[in-house]
Amino acid sequence: MKEGIREKLEGARNRLEELSQLLSEPSLMEHIERFQALSKEYSDLEPVVKTFGEYEHWQEIAEQSRDLLDDPELGDMARAELDEADAKMAELEDTLQRQLLPADPNDEKNVFIEIRAGAGGEEAALFAGDLLKMYTQYAESRGWKPEVMSSSESERGGFKEVTLQVRGDKAYSRLKFESGGHRVQRVPETETQGRIHTSACTVAVMPEAEEVEVNLDPNDLRVDIFRASGPGGQSVNTTDSAVRLTHLPTGTVVSCQDEKSQHKNRDKAMKVMQARLYEAERQRAEQERADTRRSLVGSGDRSERIRTYNFPQGRITDHRINLTIYQLDQVLEGNLDLVIDPLITEHQADQLAQLES
Repeated sequence: MKEGIREKLEGARNRLEELSQLLSEPSLMEHIERFQALSKEYSDLEPVVKTFGEYEHWQEIAEQSRDLLDDPELGDMARAELDEADAKMAELEDTLQRQLLPADPNDEKNVFIEIRAGAGGEEAALFAGDLLKMYTQYAESRGWKPEVMSSSESERGGFKEVTLQVRGDKAYSRLKFESGGHRVQRVPETETQGRIHTSACTVAVMPEAEEVEVNLDPNDLRVDIFRASGPGGQSVNTTDSAVRLTHLPTGTVVSCQDEKSQHKNRDKAMKVMQARLYEAERQRAEQERADTRRSLVGSGDRSERIRTYNFPQGRITDHRINLTIYQLDQVLEGNLDLVIDPLITEHQADQLAQLES
C-alpha cells in the first residue's frame, strides 16, 4: 500500500475516534444541526476504518507467515497462508481506494434532464424524442420515476425541447455524465436518395435543488401567464394556464404548459428554475476546479460533443473515453448502462490517480 494512502487511512481512524468522543457528549444534543453533521461524518468514515482494520489483520498474518517460510515443518502451511493473505490484502486495498474517493454531494439526488434539438431541423427534433424515450426507458428499468415537466413539440412529433424529471435512488450518480452534445447520423424518412444526414441535440443533466440550496428571492422573478399552444401555434388550451418564469438577475427563462392547472405549471416551472440556478452555480465552482485539472470524462458543457449515434452501422461512440460499441438498438431501448458503466470506471480511475499523486 502506498504511503500516501496509508496516511489518509490512519487519519480517518484518528478522526473516527475523535468523532466518537464528540458524539458521546450530552451537550451536543442541544445543537441538532451539528449533531447531524457529525453523525453523518461518522457513518461515512466507519466503513472505511473497518475495512482498514481488516487489511491490517491480514497484513499481520502475512508477516507471521513470511517468518515461517523456511521452517521445515510449517513452511508449506505458511506459504498457503501467505498466498491467502496477499490475495485478501490486494482485494481490501482496492476496496479501500474506492472508499476513499471523494463523494459527489449530488449523487443521491433526483435529476432534471433538458434535451434541446440543435442543428438538423426536424430530424434533430425527432432525435430529441429518441433521447427522451431512451432516458425514460432507462429510468423505468431501474425502478425510477420519470416525468415530463415541460415540452415543445415539433411539427412531426419530435421535440424542439423537453425537460424530464427523474426521481430515484442515486439517479444523478448514473446520469450526470450525459450532459453535452449528442450527434446522430442516419437517413431521414424524407430522404429519397438514401443520403446520411447528421444532426444534433444538446443534453443538460441537473441535480434537483433543495429550496435551502437556492436563495431565490421572489422579487427576482417575473411571472407571465399565457395560453398554451401546440405544434404550429394551434391552441391546445382554452384557459390561460401556461406559466413562464424569468429570473431577472441571470435572464434564465423557464416555461411550462403541460398541465391544465396554472398552479401545477407554476410548481413545475419553479422546480426546473431552482435546478437551473443550482446547476449554474455548481458549474461555476466546477470550472474553478477544472482550471487546475480537467476530468477525463469531459466538462459536461453543452457545446462539447460527447457521443455519436450512427444508425447505418448500428454503432455508438463515446468520444470522451474512445468507447465504440455496436449495440445502438439496445442503448436506445434503455440499456444505457452499456455506456454509463465504462464512463464511471474511467471517472473512478481518474479520481484514483489524483488520490495516489
